[in-house]
Amino acid sequence: MVLRKPLGAALIAVTLLAHPAFAVEDSLQKQETIDKNAAASQQRIDKLADQTVDALQTYRTASQRLESLTIYNQQMEKLIASQKNEITSIKRQTSEIDIIETGALPLMLKMTKTLTELVDADVPFLKDERKERVANLQTLIDRADVTAGEKYRRIMEAYLVEVEYGRTIEAYRGELVVSNEARTVDFLRVGRVGLYYQTLDGNESGYWNTKRGGWETLDAGYRTAVRDGLRIARKQTPPELLTLPVNVPAQ
Repeated sequence: MVLRKPLGAALIAVTLLAHPAFAVEDSLQKQETIDKNAAASQQRIDKLADQTVDALQTYRTASQRLESLTIYNQQMEKLIASQKNEITSIKRQTSEIDIIETGALPLMLKMTKTLTELVDADVPFLKDERKERVANLQTLIDRADVTAGEKYRRIMEAYLVEVEYGRTIEAYRGELVVSNEARTVDFLRVGRVGLYYQTLDGNESGYWNTKRGGWETLDAGYRTAVRDGLRIARKQTPPELLTLPVNVPAQ
């Protein structure tokens, strides 16, 4: 006798045996989908993060540029204001040029004439150089292409040079003409109170006598003093007291 199992029970058994494999595969597929979605989400997050960093950097750069431009504009406003003031000042000065030149020209002519008289009456040191300076000033005053300010500045420079002569000591070589005879000698200038010479061999010394208006030979005892004075003026020896005749201004 053969026993038969019911057909429905067999199908249930098969179904129960197959269900776990299907469940695992389905779970794996779902996990794979989740992983792909997560990876895609991470990519979107990374992309948004990069965009955020770029946007932040762009903002910072723009903010710094805005700050720089603000400072630059403020400085330019100050510069423009200063230039406007300068333009106003130049216009005012330009309108006053005619008045300034009209008033300054007589003064400059008088100053130049006084300087000429000073050089002519002074101790005859660097005569050619000083006369040439005055002659240049006289030519400068007559030039229309030179401003009144420049003319006045040059005249004042010449006066300052003359003032400096009065408080310095100087040695220079030049031509001494006595009785129409020219000799090369060393000159020693002590301010404006003394002008001396000594021949190149050191055998003769002399000085300018202002009262007589001419050169006089000094005694042999002054030769050493003149020689030492020349060395001091050339900074070849330290300063020391010199015993020399000087021109005393008339009372």
